Amino acid sequence: MSGAATNINNDDNKMKMMVIVGRKVVFSDLTCPAVIQIEEGKIKHISRHTTDVSSYPKHQVLDCGDLVVMAGVVDSHVHVNEPGRTAWEGYQSATRAAIAGGITTIVDMPLNSIPPTTTLEAWHTKMEAAQGQCWADVGFWGGVVPGNTSELLKMTARGICGFKCFLIHSGVDEFPCVSYQEAEEALIQLQGTNSVLLFHAECDIGETVSASDPSEKYCTFLKSRPQEMEETAIQQVISLCEKTKVRCHIVHLSASSALPMIRSAQGRGVPLSVETCHHYLTLTAEQIPDNATQFKCCPPIREAQNQEKLWEAVRDGTIQQVVSDHSPCTPDLKQPGQLDFMEAWGGVASVQFGLSLFWTSGHKRGVSLQEVTKYLSEGPASQASLQHKKGTLKVGYDADFVVWNPDETFRVDESMIHHKNKITPYLGQTLKGRVHKTILRGQLVYDGGHFTTPTPQGTFVYAFPRSDDQQNSKL
Repeated sequence: MSGAATNINNDDNKMKMMVIVGRKVVFSDLTCPAVIQIEEGKIKHISRHTTDVSSYPKHQVLDCGDLVVMAGVVDSHVHVNEPGRTAWEGYQSATRAAIAGGITTIVDMPLNSIPPTTTLEAWHTKMEAAQGQCWADVGFWGGVVPGNTSELLKMTARGICGFKCFLIHSGVDEFPCVSYQEAEEALIQLQGTNSVLLFHAECDIGETVSASDPSEKYCTFLKSRPQEMEETAIQQVISLCEKTKVRCHIVHLSASSALPMIRSAQGRGVPLSVETCHHYLTLTAEQIPDNATQFKCCPPIREAQNQEKLWEAVRDGTIQQVVSDHSPCTPDLKQPGQLDFMEAWGGVASVQFGLSLFWTSGHKRGVSLQEVTKYLSEGPASQASLQHKKGTLKVGYDADFVVWNPDETFRVDESMIHHKNKITPYLGQTLKGRVHKTILRGQLVYDGGHFTTPTPQGTFVYAFPRSDDQQNSKL
């Protein structure tokens, strides 16, 4: 393969200075040759349109040749579940999977851990659980539940990335959903801050399936979560966002029927942003077999026609980011082929493969490398108020990179999966775009399928602005 990157040994990997050179370096405006100088984990200098590194000591140079060099991926929708449900997923396994997939920063959802991250004390408990375990950098979302509005400003002041709430049962009793009025109270609390409230935007609209609908069929589950559930909820979110003028965000949009109202709101200047997920852009309802519960998630994977409309919304900027919503569980809660769609846990495990999934489907639709970094790195970083240090290649930013081959394919098999439980709808699929190297704050941490540091190198990252954010906090 042309352009194979030069290896840097472990001693050099720990050096304070590194120089990255490549012929395909992805910036927000173009892909071009570049030399990037790194010092103390930050990007110190960028020289575009050159590959001349003759002035640097050879042992400091990482030559990436024709491989693509891009800002590290930021996945702002990951359920780690530790503490409390660590058997579902933990920091060690989730962040190793992230690094193997070129993801240098994840933002951890406030559920399904016990306790959920709905108070400052619970957030401290979560950070203590993460201590020393994280291979990628980690930010945190807080939660909005009935009765916790007094906690929100305290958590905002300490750098929480924002908050999430549900407008329907969350799936776990310790994280109850909120009413329209309770969501409004939370947004009023957040007025005057730069924080954001994320919405799981589905509303209960009553029974949509009957006892005669076969529960082993995916079409029954799809019928139980119609697009109207998302439409109804998103109407409420737009109303709240327009009324309070606080940033609101729709997580994991799957219903293309809601796109017209979203476009209308954004056109009026409503501070509303939207994400969708790799599974909605990759998988279709038509391909899901009976009892294939590894495909179950809420809201559901919908039909191919719906998927194309979501892709259109990504390409035109209505949707600003694409994330994993990595939501694994223990095998007994899925049991593909045995449990039916109405009884299995809903969640897709995929954090390791997001870059490859997006590129596999996207390159067929003409997606550029600039769009890859826009939707997988810049968008999620900005949404989580991490745009001051993550998601793009600029001087002063964290030196986070993924080095990958967009032309190389691989088959997903269980042996390569680093997240804790290996049940995923992507097993056996051939994906395009293989990650070769991951660099975290100037350290080569993953190279050629192997982790290159003996211990995790992750830090906590905090939303901007934050009064005491002079530096990252070491896990």
